[in-house]
Amino acid sequence: MTTYAIGDLQGCHNEFVALLERLSFDPRRDSLWLAGDLVNRGPGSLACLREVRDLGGAARVILGNHDLHLLAVARGRATPKRSDTLEDILAAPDRETLLDWLQALPLWVDDGSASDRCTLMTHAGVLPHWSLDQARRLAEEAEAVLRGNESGAFLECMYGNAPARWEDDLEGIDRLRMIVNVFTRMRFIAADGTLDFDAKEGLDSAPPGFKPWFTFPRDDDPRFIFGHWAALQGRTPNAAVRVEALDTGCVWGGSLTALNLDNGERVSEPSQQG
Repeated sequence: MTTYAIGDLQGCHNEFVALLERLSFDPRRDSLWLAGDLVNRGPGSLACLREVRDLGGAARVILGNHDLHLLAVARGRATPKRSDTLEDILAAPDRETLLDWLQALPLWVDDGSASDRCTLMTHAGVLPHWSLDQARRLAEEAEAVLRGNESGAFLECMYGNAPARWEDDLEGIDRLRMIVNVFTRMRFIAADGTLDFDAKEGLDSAPPGFKPWFTFPRDDDPRFIFGHWAALQGRTPNAAVRVEALDTGCVWGGSLTALNLDNGERVSEPSQQG
């Protein structure tokens, strides 16, 4: 039995299938962690959703910002963007089944080992000054809203860059938006935990006073696995924590990468995107 973690699919279905074949992945024996952003920008978003859902218990999947965008468009009245490739999903006969499945996904998964040494996966990362217990509770808090009767109201108000810094006394939409932004949108942060939402390229695009979230030390020692940041090309220089970046930019012409969580080996499938 082998457990693999794979970065952002973003509709790159052909590459996903080819990568699983390259790994000789067998859902009866192996496990798969998927770091979110199953959909959007690539041509096979609908096929990706169906493929992953059909893996059942063999796949552990988290929500990314593009997955939440799909939910906001389908169920929160958000306006589609010109670069979206979500039309096939929105018109699919199994649309509601797929959206229900997607909306029930978590923001965090871990391997269940001792909390200070666990391997955990979120789409973008975890704030350095959040303890693991606090981060897990906050993820569960947002997940409960996304799965509950108030999910539509939250999806309508989910977009936004404020607040940009966590405070324990945040309430309502501000609190939920901040939690979701940390887990699905974070890249550069300041020493006080303020998030920057503008810089999306490589490390040299950091605004003054900001650094990648993984360069700040922690009091515990988990192993972080994340996607979201294609410009890193799978590299995390100057990391102050144990961390693995999975998004190697398949939808942008890079590759789709799988990390063997047992031995640390990486296998990549070249992009077919022109």
